[in-house]
Amino acid sequence: MNQKQRILVTGGAGFLGSQLCEMLVARGNDVICLDNFFTSQKVNVAHLLDKPNFELIRHDVIVPIWLEVDQIYNLACPASPGHYQFNPIKTIKTSVMGAINVLGLAKRCNARVLQASTSEVYGDPEVHPQTECYRGSVNPIGPRACYDEGKRAAETLFMEYHRMNKVDIRIVRIFNTYGPRMHPFDGRVVSNFIRQALANEPLTLFGDGSQTRSFCYRDDLLNALVKMMENESGFIGPVNVGNPDEFTIRELAELVIELTGSSSKIVETDLPIDDPVRRQPDISLARERLQWEPEIKLRLGLQKTIDWFKTIDLDHYHPPTPNF
Repeated sequence: MNQKQRILVTGGAGFLGSQLCEMLVARGNDVICLDNFFTSQKVNVAHLLDKPNFELIRHDVIVPIWLEVDQIYNLACPASPGHYQFNPIKTIKTSVMGAINVLGLAKRCNARVLQASTSEVYGDPEVHPQTECYRGSVNPIGPRACYDEGKRAAETLFMEYHRMNKVDIRIVRIFNTYGPRMHPFDGRVVSNFIRQALANEPLTLFGDGSQTRSFCYRDDLLNALVKMMENESGFIGPVNVGNPDEFTIRELAELVIELTGSSSKIVETDLPIDDPVRRQPDISLARERLQWEPEIKLRLGLQKTIDWFKTIDLDHYHPPTPNF
């Protein structure tokens, strides 16, 4: 698509949403950023406010909104356990009612809509690595269910609106992503480790750190989202997007200490309930259908993220919930 698009980004002031807005504005699109600022920061999009093709709306996606748009990126939802467990009912409302509202808007406008789903739909996986055909192992009554099951229900809604109402949808399952503009108090492992290492504080390791994750740098992830939105092949997903390189959490901690030159020590604490033991995407489908795969290796991506963390004033980033 080369023509100018009217694009709505829900959760547009967040870690990923703000950078996506920046990319889309730079390409000449008319971009509407919608955010309720629960876990995001207005500073993330402040540099866009004077752009004639950017608009910021403070609004909660669980409430319907009437706009005229050509594309919708639905990124609205707290994404770290501390945030989404702070108000689990609101979290599942954001996923389910938010999906209903953006799908209704897309249906009325005949817009294309992309759902930012998550690897959490796989739960604590019994299949490794995870492919899109794996149906998951999720505890529907556990403390993570508000997010996991909310995202699963959102995928259901997207598919039913597509089947019944011919809404033009895209579903992307996002694996662990990191990079500049992460909220330093979001509770995610990368931001926790970097913040602790820069302060020479102990790095808190859940369990013995043998659990694995696969970390995708922000720019790689966003390129995949845009490729998925703009593909005209009829491919709607779901598609895994993430970096298939697998690391233990202990390896991540050791690398952060090395790159920051920190004197921090590693300390172990209790493993959270239902915390996945292994997480690694099979991205064969993304390679085949989107001609996409990540380019930034963990060492380089972490260095870029650490460099950004060194430029910010932590006093300007208050923990959004009392969980931190």
